[in-house]
This record gives sequence, C-alpha cells and structure tokens, in this order.
Amino acid sequence: MEFFSEEQKTLFGQHLADGIKQLNLNIDEEKQQLLLIYLEQLAKWNKAYNLSGIKQPERMLSLHLLDSLSVLPFINEESVLDVGTGAGLPGIPIAICKPNNDISLLDSNGKKTRFLFQAITQLKLKNVVVINNRVENYQSTESVDIVISRAYSSLAQFITHTRHLLGEKSKLLAMKGHYPQAELDELPEDFKLLEVHELHIPGEAGARHLLEIVRI
Repeated sequence: MEFFSEEQKTLFGQHLADGIKQLNLNIDEEKQQLLLIYLEQLAKWNKAYNLSGIKQPERMLSLHLLDSLSVLPFINEESVLDVGTGAGLPGIPIAICKPNNDISLLDSNGKKTRFLFQAITQLKLKNVVVINNRVENYQSTESVDIVISRAYSSLAQFITHTRHLLGEKSKLLAMKGHYPQAELDELPEDFKLLEVHELHIPGEAGARHLLEIVRI
C-alpha cells in the first residue's frame, strides 16, 4: 500500500524539481523518482521507528533531501563513508545521484540500520553497504576517500572517532549550521580547514556550511 496520495506525489515531485533547479544540479527524472520513493519510505517508517524528529514529509523534503543534495558538487572522489548516517542522510541521496560511487552508511542504531537495509533493497541500490557499528570501533581494510557527517556533535570528536579510517589523501566533510568558529579553534594540530562552502537550501532561511578538513 502506497503511503503518499497521488496529489502528494505530484506536489512533492514539483517541490523536488524546483529545489534541484535552485541548487543548479543536473539530476535526471529517474533519479528524482528514486529520491521521492526514498522520501515516502522515510515518512512511512518514521511513524514506527522515529527516524527523524521532523514529521511532515514536505519539511523532510527540504531539510533532509535538498540539504543532502546540496553537497553533491563536493563529492568528487570514489568512496564515501557517511558516519552517523541515521536514516541515510546524506548517504542515500548521494548514492542515488552518484551510482558509480561506493557509499558506506554507518550507524550504531539497530532500528535505523534495519530501515537502511529495507530502503536500499527497495531502491535497488547496488553501490551501498550498511554498517551497524560505532565509528570508533569500525575497522576498514582500506582508507576511504571522503568521510562525511551531517549530525556529528563536534569537529574535534568527529576527527577523534574517524582518524583511524583516513588515508593520506582522505578528506573530512562536515555539514554544519552556523559557521562553527569555536569548534574550528579546537581542531587537533595535525588537521586543518581546507575550505568552507556556504550552502543555501531552497526554502530554508537557516545558515548551512560545509567544511572540508584534511590531515596536515
């Protein structure tokens, strides 16, 4: 049984298409349909699994989907590890739009990883693996190109918990709200801010920043 009505599907489809246009992204119709299926599954499972504090699908579209899509221009390497992915944000939208990239979704919450398994199965995503573990305990046989997080508590903690996964050329991408100067002042000495990008999410007035951090 479908969760969204046909009227909702039309409305959300237009909202998504308009947001993609405002973000200056090129995402074909097939991928947009997959993004809407993911949104529907997120809204449906959220009722039972409490995946997100945002309950309204139209708000999820802006604050989850479009927010995640805003980082696509900065995903230029092959392998991506989304740490503390929760309901798959930003990892699943990235995986949908970049099918040639290897995306790993890591979260310690069993309910959320069960949703992730269900979502990637329904979406038929072949480029995604789900890892149910704490990031500080997770061991990878290879370093990843990009470690990204959308909801990590502090930059210092983000680095502390992921440094064992980083190679010489790996990059950390931290999605933040307001520019986190106090957190940047506490960066470990062997890491530096490479670049900061101010993001503008269509329909949202709040500040958003993407920080690129590398090991010195």
